[in-house]
Amino acid sequence: MHMADALISPVVGGTMWAATAGLTAYSARKLKQEIDDRKVPLMGVLGAFVFSAQMINFTIPATGSSGHLGGGMILSILLGPHAAFLVMASILTVQALFFADGGLLALGCNIFNLGFFPCFVAYPLIYKPIAGGKPAEGRIFSAASVSAVLGLQMGAFAVVLETLFSGLTALPFGTFVLLMQPIHLAIGIVEGVVTALVVIFVWKARPEIVEMADRSPAVAAGSMRGVLAGLLALAMVTGGALSWFASAYPDGLEWAMLGTSGKEELEAPEGGVHSWLAYIQQKIAFLPDYAFKTEETQAASKEGPGHEAAASAATESWPAVSAGTSVAGVVGSGITLAVAGLIGLGLKRRRRG
Repeated sequence: MHMADALISPVVGGTMWAATAGLTAYSARKLKQEIDDRKVPLMGVLGAFVFSAQMINFTIPATGSSGHLGGGMILSILLGPHAAFLVMASILTVQALFFADGGLLALGCNIFNLGFFPCFVAYPLIYKPIAGGKPAEGRIFSAASVSAVLGLQMGAFAVVLETLFSGLTALPFGTFVLLMQPIHLAIGIVEGVVTALVVIFVWKARPEIVEMADRSPAVAAGSMRGVLAGLLALAMVTGGALSWFASAYPDGLEWAMLGTSGKEELEAPEGGVHSWLAYIQQKIAFLPDYAFKTEETQAASKEGPGHEAAASAATESWPAVSAGTSVAGVVGSGITLAVAGLIGLGLKRRRRG
């Protein structure tokens, strides 16, 4: 559900950038008040895990579409909403800057859609009431599944509204929304199950992480080493090897666009902000579409960010064994770990200061 710049007008993009910047400042201020020593490494490791998990698209049977984990609910349940939003912003910024996944103009929209709804709506209003103060395994599974589904539904509807208000495309609102919501319901069901399983794994290993995520209780030093090591190892394996097995089908947004307009991706307006940001992204992204740069990918990147090269390569063989994909998965996970961890470390030092 990473929006490309072709869907977004400068006005809508700028507005969502401002909204996201405000939420980022608010989350940083709140996190500075609650952060402790154990949350800093958890932010980094969970950021790396979600980054790598988003590289794997899973096929939605009988649709010709695919989806990937959003990860917002995993982050919210294990970190609390403020840290989760900052980690999600880190993930999506790394993806856009270094891997050309999602547009720079649309980055504010993407962070808002994948961060705001799970962190500040689904987590406090859906997950916590269902899970209760002393959650059991069954309540955690139900709460995580339902909140992940509803959070993704809200994000998908926001994509439709942002596209509508931008007015750059000829995507009819009624048709677009009738395709977006059902396909993201199917994706959300899978994400809900995965979210529940990850949260239950952590809950069984260190239950206080889940029970007290948004209150940051002190935890003995080194008590989370097993959980951190397991999640980090899973992130490296997922990004380095399991990413080869990603579905070659278009994701939910591309599938809905195809059903509405006949095209999986639309052309961005020539000139102006769109061309300028596409040029900047082309220069910064050193592994566009999670692959080594080639003449073909460089030519495609001049037309704007997207997944043309990756989709073309993926349809040639499956699994799509690629050294470039492996390097992208490992390097991207490492960058995200560093960025999210440094944010937490910086806020912790400011609190002490």
